[in-house]
Amino acid sequence: MNNKDLAKNVLELVGGEQNISGLTHCATRLRFVLKDDGKANLKELNQLEGVLKAQNSGGQVQIIIGAKVDAVYSEVKNLTADRLENSEESAASSGSKKKRNPFNAVLETIAGIFTPILPALVGCGMIKCFATVMAALGWLEGSGFMVIINMIGDLIFYFLPFFLAVSAAHKFKTNPYLAVALAAGLMHPTILNAAAKIAETGVSTVDFLGMPILLMKYSSSVIPIILAVWIMSYLYPLVNRVIPKFLQVLLTPMIVLFIMVPLELIVFGPVGSHIGDWLTNGINSLFSTAGVLAGAILGFFKPIMVMFGMHYAIMPIQIQQVATLGATVLIPTALAANLAQAGAAFGVFVLTKNKTMKSAAGSSGITALFGITEPAIYGVTLKYKRPFFAACLAGGIVGGFYSLVHTTANAIALPGVLALGTYTADRYIYVIIGCIASVVLAFVFTLIAGIKEDTDGSPSQKTSGTVNTDQSNTVGITAQSEKSILNDTSSSDMLIVSPMTGEIKPISEVEDQAFAQELMGKGIAIVPTEGKVYAPFDGVVEALYRTKHAIGLKANNGVEILIHIGVDTVSLKGKYFNAHIKQGETIQAGDLLVEFDPDGIRSAGYNTITSIVVTNMQQYGDVLTTASSGPIRESEALIKLIP
Repeated sequence: MNNKDLAKNVLELVGGEQNISGLTHCATRLRFVLKDDGKANLKELNQLEGVLKAQNSGGQVQIIIGAKVDAVYSEVKNLTADRLENSEESAASSGSKKKRNPFNAVLETIAGIFTPILPALVGCGMIKCFATVMAALGWLEGSGFMVIINMIGDLIFYFLPFFLAVSAAHKFKTNPYLAVALAAGLMHPTILNAAAKIAETGVSTVDFLGMPILLMKYSSSVIPIILAVWIMSYLYPLVNRVIPKFLQVLLTPMIVLFIMVPLELIVFGPVGSHIGDWLTNGINSLFSTAGVLAGAILGFFKPIMVMFGMHYAIMPIQIQQVATLGATVLIPTALAANLAQAGAAFGVFVLTKNKTMKSAAGSSGITALFGITEPAIYGVTLKYKRPFFAACLAGGIVGGFYSLVHTTANAIALPGVLALGTYTADRYIYVIIGCIASVVLAFVFTLIAGIKEDTDGSPSQKTSGTVNTDQSNTVGITAQSEKSILNDTSSSDMLIVSPMTGEIKPISEVEDQAFAQELMGKGIAIVPTEGKVYAPFDGVVEALYRTKHAIGLKANNGVEILIHIGVDTVSLKGKYFNAHIKQGETIQAGDLLVEFDPDGIRSAGYNTITSIVVTNMQQYGDVLTTASSGPIRESEALIKLIP
């Protein structure tokens, strides 16, 4: 599925653009803030080609795409164009706000403000890393080149209020230019120069109508501008309602600035700065008194926080620490956690016998080394569970070690090997030792814990040839007799018959990584020789895509399967397909579900290989296939479920 088609499907399954009140993205996931979360079909989103996982977390519907998330985000924005922004403004002006859990609301707000400025944070952070390495090597010391490079690395922190003003204005749906004016009020030379000369002049305040304005340096502050823009988002529409329409253009901005700039300098600036200092010093105190424990806890839980989007809760503290103290104690624990996920992925690479999974484990492990762990987490380690927790354990151990040797990071960059120049410790060799230990410990722990696939064979086919007829009598079994086996709760094993006639292929041969890597579930593939799909059991049609190329079925005993006809055939928009059933309809084994034209599909340039996967495989001890290759007819045994 190309990026545009994926964006269309995602947009539809989150309830359409009219249901979106906010959209951002990070390195691997789209983050939707919806007016009604109930309209998002998470089940179908999780089954969508190109989606690694969809979840509702932190007040957002998060759709994990992987490395191409930026391209998909652009397609979603192109499809909505200005209509999405207009719908957001309309929702804001109507005053209708969705009731949310306060904690989730705070997380969603933090993510919405900081996610848009991540490119600038990471870019400046990597430049700072480059400058640090150059300085350590003594290259071009004191040159104009190094002066400019250091300046670029410091840009984001010196002018941080301006960056935050823009993203906060978009988040709180208020005028971004007035928000920038508020940031300028904090950053004006009148305030900054006077604050820098307090020791010389002894003047620490400026009188404003009898109220003291504290002279403080706000160039690296986080909280003051966010508080100011948040309050302005309520003040601006209030002033607008009071002022006659023909005077709003002239008077509203003037009154808002007249109120807000003194207010932020008198109240929000000092209060926000003290809150930031309190959080920064509190974290440092925690690490100085219980550093090993604090580092171990953060190192262990960092991947879990990433899964639920909770890592954004500590981002403002990280930025505040780097901005005010020049370094943060939090990012090293993330480095340990990320490299541990890489080590666990490499462990799966060694253990797995599935060629597709081996490729996914190797590539995602390398990606995790550079600081992007979602492909490793969702595509590899979490799939087998044990490697995921092996990585968490390794990350916890090294996180504690990093705290013990006082490891810090002096820039906000992706916690990976390319940013090693930004880390310091009692001795720099400790940073390198921690990196190696993270990868090696997670790798060893994964080998010790093992993966289920390693003992039972490849995940998509655990046996070769046919299942022993002494146990199951699989070959030639009819749909009617299979129905009785599948619904017989006294039977230790359950069978699913083939829904079509064709040639069996390993699921790893499907040219769609969502199926080939078994992200959708375990199963098998069939190259059809006839264009008919039959019901493999008694049950109900849980999902029928409008394009009719994919069917979700649920058996009476709870088995859920997905039958996906062809690769990227969603792009055909239903052409060559004819459905004989509807979503929600009850079916019986042997019922004709869908007819399609294999020759027509192939002539249009699409592969007809059909994936048949058990989507609730976690409810079973194992999912086996009766054969790894060869011809099969409709109603012959295909999949065996082990309770």
